[in-house]
Parts: sequence; C-alpha cells; structure tokens
Amino acid sequence: MSEETPKPAEETAKNYFETIGRRKTAIARVRLFTCSPAQSIETGNLLINDRNYKEYFPTPSLQKTIEAPFIKLKSLNRFNGTIKVRGGGINGQAEAIRHGLSRALVLFDINFRKKLKKSGYLTRDARAVERKKFGLKKARRGPQWSKR
Repeated sequence: MSEETPKPAEETAKNYFETIGRRKTAIARVRLFTCSPAQSIETGNLLINDRNYKEYFPTPSLQKTIEAPFIKLKSLNRFNGTIKVRGGGINGQAEAIRHGLSRALVLFDINFRKKLKKSGYLTRDARAVERKKFGLKKARRGPQWSKR
C-alpha cells in the first residue's frame, strides 16, 4: 500500500476577469482579457461561443448592445474576450453579454463603475415572462366571453 503525496496545484497568473451576466433566461459567462499595445495579437476581438461577435449577432443593433460598455468607456479595442452564452433569444443573450462585460470591466478598474452604473449596464433587469395561469388562455388573457 503506497501513499501518494498530493501534488500542489500549479499556480498560473490569472490574466483575465471572469463574470456572469444574466437577462431573462439567457446566461453569459464572460472572460475579459487585457491587451497591451505591445502584443502582436489582434485587439478588440470578442468570441461568442467560438464565433466572432459580428458573426454571431449579424444585426447592427445587437452589435451596438454588446459594444455599449466599451463605447461608454472609450476603450473599444483595449480588451479581448471569450464568452459562452446559453438560453433565451438573441436579444436576451446580447443584453446578458452586455451585463457580464460591464461587470468584468468593473473588476478590471473600479473607477469604471460610476459611468456604467449611470448608464444602467450593471443593473440586472429582473423582468421575466409571467407564467400562464389555469383557467386563462395566457398569463392574463381570459377566455372569450359572450354576454348572450
């Protein structure tokens, strides 16, 4: 019977900020990497589910939703990011990503919090679909009623 000594976990330099953003039923796990000007890799690159964000969200309005925190802080090409998003529709996913990116930017620099909070990007939008009730056609719409 030989006892194995537990190996110490290798400590790696954590060079990213990981946060979670939510909206309706969409959940986005955001990893934001900082880019220095000396790096030769492309900056301002956001990958959503292993695809470029402009490919994942083809409409300009959804692209602007994702870019909004960076535009507010005037730092569009300063960060790279990988995002895993699940659930919900495309609009809910875009807003969940915006929420997660805003949280990650605050972890990067606490001074960003004031601008992002004022724009409403750090507030979790708690609105969700109301459930359907029995005896009704939808959440609030009752069955058609005839007087006679």
